[in-house]
Amino acid sequence: MRLKARFAGPLSGRARPPGDKSISHRALIMGGLAHGRTEIGCLLNAADVQNTAAAVRRFGATVERGDGDTWVVTGAGGFSQPSETIDCGNSGTAARLLLGAASGYKLSARFDGDASLRKRPMNRVIAPLTQMGARFDAPNQRMPLIMHGGRLKGITYRSPVSSAQVKSAVLLAGLEADGETVLIEPERSRDHTERMLGVFGAAIDDVEIDGARHPRVRAGKLTGANIYVPGDPSSAAFPAAAALIVAKSEIRIEDVLVNPLRLGFYETLLEMGAKITYEERRDPIGEPIANLIVNASKLRGANPPARRAPAMIDEFPILAVVAAFAEGETRIVGAAELRVKESDRITMMVDGLRACGVDAEELPDGLVVRGHGPKSVRGGASIRTLGDHRVAMSFLVLGLASKEPVVVDDADMIATSFPGFADFMQGLGADIAAA
Repeated sequence: MRLKARFAGPLSGRARPPGDKSISHRALIMGGLAHGRTEIGCLLNAADVQNTAAAVRRFGATVERGDGDTWVVTGAGGFSQPSETIDCGNSGTAARLLLGAASGYKLSARFDGDASLRKRPMNRVIAPLTQMGARFDAPNQRMPLIMHGGRLKGITYRSPVSSAQVKSAVLLAGLEADGETVLIEPERSRDHTERMLGVFGAAIDDVEIDGARHPRVRAGKLTGANIYVPGDPSSAAFPAAAALIVAKSEIRIEDVLVNPLRLGFYETLLEMGAKITYEERRDPIGEPIANLIVNASKLRGANPPARRAPAMIDEFPILAVVAAFAEGETRIVGAAELRVKESDRITMMVDGLRACGVDAEELPDGLVVRGHGPKSVRGGASIRTLGDHRVAMSFLVLGLASKEPVVVDDADMIATSFPGFADFMQGLGADIAAA
């Protein structure tokens, strides 16, 4: 489906974004590994997460819809041999975490995904899991592949990249490994897996190596738990960005996860002069939550440090859009990981911004955007998304503030992370409709 976005005046109102995708995946997987009943409130009901739910069922757990937004997972204390292929759809998170979670059990499982996922590298998790004792039939280090699980040994693994997916795969495998498993990464990535493993009763802590703290897990069984999924800050980034760049806007985004390792985007916006206020901070579930008040702002260019990239990797596309409406140059680096996401997001964003009249330059690990203020972006382009949900949403936000409307050629994949995105934005006053 093609969608068109155009300027329709200031945004206003309040809304809660969908449940956090990262936490939703992890809650389902750990609930499936655990013994007993796990209740998950406000689970993201999107295509990516439903693929994870289906996979957990195929590994032997029961996953059912409860009352309202509650889901119930009943696990048997581990995964069993699946009779069907584990279809991960479009989700690299599901694929890599499930590979780690299943690798410690005596089973063989075929993993596959859609055309986009088949292009994404799996060697970054295959390598450490192989060191631990799992075996893989994966000639191209990509999907489809077959994993043969079994007895594992704990390792200390130095990941060449800061990746929560790699870290999570190794830590989940460590639950069934002899000894202890430690994951060392260049910069600490989002820590939802560590936090949630503690809630499920795992023996997890931090160990100091080379002057930094790194997660360590020991073998042990998980016990069912009650999990509440706060609003996704990566989804909240889109209405927040729209409110910043559409003149005279003021919106309230409620119940948003504000884990410090997920706030790189918002830290950068504040450095650019954004008027964003955190209200009613609370920590009821082992993860910090707050409401965000966002006002239209006069923005300036910024140069976020490369070490911040892991904390804003999903928000890179929408940050590039915000930079187009700022005064001055914004240079975003340390994000080479984006070349192997659902698309090459660096190239996709530079090409799309240029089509909308923005001065943008591609870098090996990021991009440069030279903005000329809030009324300088022409728009008027039809954007090829190549099925990338975050690219599609980013350019729809651009269209809300540009001189001419913007069309995205395929918005169907938005449902993988933000079901009802157009309706959500329309509720705040945006003009996003079928083209």
